[in-house]
Amino acid sequence: MKDQEFVEYVVKALVDNPDQVKVDRRVDEMGVLITLDVAGVDMGKIIGRDGATAKALRTLLRVVGMKNNARVNLKINEPAGREGYARAEYDTTDVDAVMNDLKSL
Repeated sequence: MKDQEFVEYVVKALVDNPDQVKVDRRVDEMGVLITLDVAGVDMGKIIGRDGATAKALRTLLRVVGMKNNARVNLKINEPAGREGYARAEYDTTDVDAVMNDLKSL
């Protein structure tokens, strides 16, 4: 259970909505599977740039697992419908102006 507590502690420290963090732990013949659910807007913080944060978290979990003679894997669940993701609104007027300029050449 130290592995589950570790993930919960680290993830809650990283996200803006710690009350929406849900960590589940299952043990089977393959080892321990930690399943993580976070708010959609916090997903980027957990994944990190090019997956660096998720990779680091998985590496640390393996170390925790080795200490307890267990194989530990982390699965990060994608929010349903992705409706919670923060979406940037882009102003395309500059792009449209450039495309019109190119067409007139």
